Amino acid sequence: MKKVNGPLSGKKVVVTAGPTREHFDPVRFISNPSSGKMGFAMAEAARNLGGDVTLLHGPVSLRPPHNISTRQFESAADLFELIQNLADADVIIMAAAVSDFTPAQKNDHKVKKDQASTDLTLKKTQDILAWLGERKKNGQILIGFAMETDNLIKNARKKLGKKNIDWIVANSLNQADSGFESDTNTVHLLSSDRNKKISGSKKEVARQLLHHIFGSK
Repeated sequence: MKKVNGPLSGKKVVVTAGPTREHFDPVRFISNPSSGKMGFAMAEAARNLGGDVTLLHGPVSLRPPHNISTRQFESAADLFELIQNLADADVIIMAAAVSDFTPAQKNDHKVKKDQASTDLTLKKTQDILAWLGERKKNGQILIGFAMETDNLIKNARKKLGKKNIDWIVANSLNQADSGFESDTNTVHLLSSDRNKKISGSKKEVARQLLHHIFGSK
């Protein structure tokens, strides 16, 4: 593929996509329905603007995009380990659906049904986006995602400020033809002073998101 000149030329871009799996034994885990489609679309859109893109993805069935370096993670802890080594990227797009909780104890062997407790103790995972925001370097662009069921704009703006990021992409689970496994999406792109509503296929939404952020055509 011919190298593209664009607003992200010469920029290192990291994109995360897909779900995490938080195991409590080798065959059982806590997860979510994320397909990775939005994150993969963001990675392709960044590549098409000339970015040197690294895509970090959880367990998904999607084929890796052409001319994009990919690395896979399983848990939130795995993703955090990868991010720590890439935290100096010029642009980081956190589109992955990262679990907020993980089992406090992981068993090395399958827990038999007649031996298992029905109580599962959880602990919080590392807040990766907040960690990045605390260490944000001059000129770095951090883009987060927020999936909400209530008070979409209010909750997304709160996350934007609390985590010290530049942009947040917010979408509602209550929106038709939108969300985890859909091929389409309706989102609000928010900054400290902007709110742009974008709808379409996830690839088109990704293209428009980066157009508004980086002024691309």
